[in-house]
Amino acid sequence: MQFHVEWHDRLGSTNTCLRDLFSEDSDLTSGTVIAAREQTAGRGRSGRKWQAAPNTNLCFSLYIGTACELAAVPSLTMAAALAVTEYLNKDKITAAPKWPNDVLVGDKKICGILSERVENNGRAGIIVGIGLNVNMTTEEAAAIDRPATSMLIETGNAFGISPTLEALLPLLDRWISQWENGGFSALRESWTQKSGPIGKPLTVHDGGIKKTGTLAGYGENGELLLKTPNGIETIWSGDVS
Repeated sequence: MQFHVEWHDRLGSTNTCLRDLFSEDSDLTSGTVIAAREQTAGRGRSGRKWQAAPNTNLCFSLYIGTACELAAVPSLTMAAALAVTEYLNKDKITAAPKWPNDVLVGDKKICGILSERVENNGRAGIIVGIGLNVNMTTEEAAAIDRPATSMLIETGNAFGISPTLEALLPLLDRWISQWENGGFSALRESWTQKSGPIGKPLTVHDGGIKKTGTLAGYGENGELLLKTPNGIETIWSGDVS
């Protein structure tokens, strides 16, 4: 994939910016990346805010031109999570993907991913938004309502935001290419190995609904299969603990 990176000093949301660009540009190229040195109105799953102070975290969105069905979008998110995990592991950070769209170090979130399918005048694609905590300090992490960490906290070293993106893009290219060629089936072994063993106990919260059981595996499109006393239940979204 050929990447076309456009940096902005300040944006509300890289996903919103790229979605607007998709609506306006009939020739938008797959591999277009919108990145921001400061993001003021980013969002995560379930409408959670995802903000970044200037030059602190890596916030960017990637456009993938694809006519895949909506059900395949979650597994593209998982491909991106595997790419981020590999990048962090190369920097000696013991990270692992967490279903459906996070990367953790221990029980602390270091990266969140939000993918959206877009359509316009017969064209279709997916926008993958990634927020990676790069130079977030321990004080900034403590102010977040959920456990969080960063590359700086884990290594004691500061990282350049632009070089981090440059190093991550080739890994995204490789994992997304696997997804394009084989869907979740091409990711299943790596995802299962890195995200935790089959049979581990899980609790899934989705709104006011809580389900408990053990991990039975993943479905055709990466949906979580939860073994409960009532049998195997298919879970498409939720917070897992």
